[in-house]
Amino acid sequence: MAESRDDFIIAIRSAFLKKSTKQKFSLLTLVFFSVVIIVLSSFNFKAITVTKSVIKEIVYRSSFIVSIPENFIKSSYLNLNEYTNFYKEYKQTKEELDQLKSENISTKIIKSENEELKSLIDGYTITSNKILAKVIVDHESPFLRSIIINKGSKEKIKIGTNIYDRSYLVGRVIEVNYTNSRVLLLTDLNSNIPVSITPGNVQAIVVGNGDKKGEIKYIKNDLINKIDDQGIAYTSGTGSIFKSGIPVGTIDLKDENEKILINFYSDFSQLKYVFAEIDELIPTPIETEENDQTQVSSNTEQIKLDLISDELQILEDSNTKFLEENKELNTLTNNLTKQIEILKSENEYQKSVIQQHNLDQDELEFLRLNLIYSSKCQSKKLFSTGFKVGTEEYKECIMRKGKISD
Repeated sequence: MAESRDDFIIAIRSAFLKKSTKQKFSLLTLVFFSVVIIVLSSFNFKAITVTKSVIKEIVYRSSFIVSIPENFIKSSYLNLNEYTNFYKEYKQTKEELDQLKSENISTKIIKSENEELKSLIDGYTITSNKILAKVIVDHESPFLRSIIINKGSKEKIKIGTNIYDRSYLVGRVIEVNYTNSRVLLLTDLNSNIPVSITPGNVQAIVVGNGDKKGEIKYIKNDLINKIDDQGIAYTSGTGSIFKSGIPVGTIDLKDENEKILINFYSDFSQLKYVFAEIDELIPTPIETEENDQTQVSSNTEQIKLDLISDELQILEDSNTKFLEENKELNTLTNNLTKQIEILKSENEYQKSVIQQHNLDQDELEFLRLNLIYSSKCQSKKLFSTGFKVGTEEYKECIMRKGKISD
């Protein structure tokens, strides 16, 4: 029995001596210690109960402190992710708003052009021997004032055809092609227009000066005094170049060089659409077919009027549709503006949340340093080297990692 006991003791000593078995022995010791504590706790000893409570308190507090950084990082990640999504939605909404504003501007431009065309077509229906033409090229040089229109011999335009801006004379055709024509404007140096000036019924010639005005020339000296400032000049019909009675402009006697100038009614730099006055085709008189030709001409004019009426109706419907779409776009723009304001407020809220998280992080850093350096910064009963807990000096000492002063 004694020999077996000695063998057990020798085995224990060898276990302590061997380095490879030290960890196994430590593990066995901890297991033995745990079993002892569990057994003793079943007897409700006060010391064991207090020890268990202290250990649980330490474990719970440590778990809470250790979980704070993890929870903070997780919450910050979620908030940043949400903020990123808000920002993406804000950018997308802003791009949509810019696109809607661009479409709204395009709608306004189309509406303006439709109104202009409608007013021109209204005038066109009154005068059947005028056709509407668009200015496609505007030639401007120190000596040449002319435009190119999109009507030519195909539409019965010929050299000498009068061109109007509504009811005001602006020039005449000097070159004709099949689908376009060149128009010499009244302001060109080569333009000469016989006019009558009222009051006084003074006959004169208006010559273009290459700029925005014309000059009255070839007038007798004794008739100059009969011309009043702001008098009206209109075509006289002399030479059969222009029809008589077409408004041209008003007289301007305020020139520094004492020239008699004329301000044209039309602004030639703003011409976009003009009217060309064409001669109505007169069929060859054949007695046997006279009635048929009259009926065909009447039907043709009626077809033209019907077509123009249909075009006017289409334009009115288009304008109505554009107005409705414009209202919808304005409503959508207002809604998008409100959404942007909401996103801005939410953005400000997210910024405040992030700032609050930054403050919480500073507080967490203080708590961490407080656990380490509180003993160095607290005031002692026998020594007055520290600070009272809770004061600003105590907090600054903790943030300085226990240094009493810099």
